[in-house]
Amino acid sequence: MKDASVNFEMQTILEGIPYPAMILDRAFRIVDMNRRLEALTGYEVDSVQGIFGELVVRSNTGNSRGQLYIRAVETGKSFAVAGDVLSRFRTKIPVLYNIAPLKKDQECQGLLVIAEDISARSGGGDSTAAAIDTSDLIAQSSKMQKVLDMIPLLAHTDASVLITGETGTGKDKIAEVIHRESERAGQPFIKVNCGALPTELLESELFGHVKGAFTGATRNKQGMFKLADRGTLFLTEIGDMPLSLQVKLLSVLDDRKFIPVGGEQSVEVNVRIIAATHRPLRQQVARGEFREDLFYRLNVLHVHLPPVRERQRDVELLLHHFLHTYNQRLNKSITGFSAGVSKLLHNYKYPGNIRELRNIVEYCVNVCPEETIRRQHIPVFLFNAVEEKREVVTDENTLSRVETCAPQSRNDEIKAGESWGAIERQMIVEMLTRHGGSRKLAAEELGWGRMKLWRRMKKYELL
Repeated sequence: MKDASVNFEMQTILEGIPYPAMILDRAFRIVDMNRRLEALTGYEVDSVQGIFGELVVRSNTGNSRGQLYIRAVETGKSFAVAGDVLSRFRTKIPVLYNIAPLKKDQECQGLLVIAEDISARSGGGDSTAAAIDTSDLIAQSSKMQKVLDMIPLLAHTDASVLITGETGTGKDKIAEVIHRESERAGQPFIKVNCGALPTELLESELFGHVKGAFTGATRNKQGMFKLADRGTLFLTEIGDMPLSLQVKLLSVLDDRKFIPVGGEQSVEVNVRIIAATHRPLRQQVARGEFREDLFYRLNVLHVHLPPVRERQRDVELLLHHFLHTYNQRLNKSITGFSAGVSKLLHNYKYPGNIRELRNIVEYCVNVCPEETIRRQHIPVFLFNAVEEKREVVTDENTLSRVETCAPQSRNDEIKAGESWGAIERQMIVEMLTRHGGSRKLAAEELGWGRMKLWRRMKKYELL
């Protein structure tokens, strides 16, 4: 067992490396690895400690038998080699391996292995993106990398930007980054939800009003356009803005001035507009629900955020990011998700996108009293959602073993409309399969006692 202080120091060093990294012992077995490598490979450190590194970080670099590790030990020198990593979820990721021997008194005590993801690298030359801070955007998928590549262009111009994407994809966050990296960063960033207020109140909210303009207007009020002067006004849910206000908004964009509600004097402003919507604006234009001239005025620069279901490589990163966030917020020390929960969370499609994923992790951290989040700690609706979508993923080997445990028919697999009993039976089969038939280990992962597992197995005719 590792000394606690040494273990803490090792984790601190690894987490400080800005790339996926792990430490191997002299036999090339995994001692520790950072969250970035967990996200890259899909494996949690607790489940792979003591396993040979080449069995976890599987690649096409000729390291199937640890040849690269042996080379590092024999030469005593660091080196780098390009190759691909095959993740737990069968995703091929191009990386640059950096392998360095860890020495004490000139004797190799182990290896430091860094696997830098190079899938998003552009071809040569300096990039403006290098000067852009996007560290708070969690992204490794190719579609999100394209979004990140656009941010320098979006930030270093005053042209209007239209951000589209489903609800919960992070449109607000992208707008904040664009403002933060622009020349207007030191000025206000004002957000207005165009779908949250009725027409009269929204007009007053945007353009302000003068005293006596309507019942209850007991004083002059500055609108958001004035408050955002020299800064950025973020109009979210622009597709919900009433047609009558769209005309006035277009006038402000063209003339850079407006008249407050009930006023007579025009007010000049210098505001950069970023708009966002989850609605198909082109279709709204075709139906006459959104002004065509305003659409083209807003759509000077356009960025589309993909839904979570199209950025599978980011799910692991997002899960661990929010786990870390809520661990700190709730003063907990949860280390990760069980294999069964991790599989289920990767199979779920997240119709609410990042917002829903974040809420699920928050729920899990709140209800989990242990170090590992297990099936009993996740929202029940996830089982039903995966069941209805037929998203239970089973590889051929597991499937054959499941059929051995349940030879009567394939109907024992989870299907739409089946009961919790079918789901629970499948959970038991998966746990027994994963642990080679060991009831003790299966019960531990399920969070049950051995007698409870025995009773459930008897109930579902698995004995």
